[in-house]
Amino acid sequence: MNKAIIGRKVGMTQIFAEDGKVIPVTVVEAGPCPVVQVKTVETDGYSALKLGFIETSEKKLNKPELGQFTKAKVKPHKVLKEVRIDAVEAYKVGDEVKADIFAAGDRVDVAGVTKGHGYTGVIKRWNQHRLKESHGVGPVHREPGSMGANSSPSRVFKQKHLAGQYGVENVTIQNLEVVRVDVARNAILIKGAIPGVKGSVVTICDSVKSK
Repeated sequence: MNKAIIGRKVGMTQIFAEDGKVIPVTVVEAGPCPVVQVKTVETDGYSALKLGFIETSEKKLNKPELGQFTKAKVKPHKVLKEVRIDAVEAYKVGDEVKADIFAAGDRVDVAGVTKGHGYTGVIKRWNQHRLKESHGVGPVHREPGSMGANSSPSRVFKQKHLAGQYGVENVTIQNLEVVRVDVARNAILIKGAIPGVKGSVVTICDSVKSK
């Protein structure tokens, strides 16, 4: 990939296209992200940029984290992420990556952590059907159902859909379209939904599967 930036999900809204169609978009506050470290194939074995996002005070960082910003002569930032980029020659430590690296019409991949739902049942977690509400069924109508035969195999097979933790997973949605870029407000409007809750940190990079 050649372009990437760290952003914060603001929320969803809708805009109107020139032909009058309504386009649902997610607003992302993207950057500015200072370059804290440039990694190259010669020195590190791969090419990448280490970017900061959301300025914070020094007392909120530990010594190893603060040392990276001090060495780069960059103000402390709350988020420090590494993004894989092929063309790192165009950047140097101290440069700022802003929303203008993307333009309307670009195809991007957005990665983030999904909303957490806690411990949930099989209906919410796996979209299963409820049991019948007729007599002889129950008393629980939202349970997962049969666990299998009791004599053979005398166990529950792996990968069976059961209740458990739902959400808080690293998810990447691929091949989304950039509808608009507002450089003055550091905002990128992306068509459709992206992972995460409002205020969560996401990573935007050019799509690896765009047509």
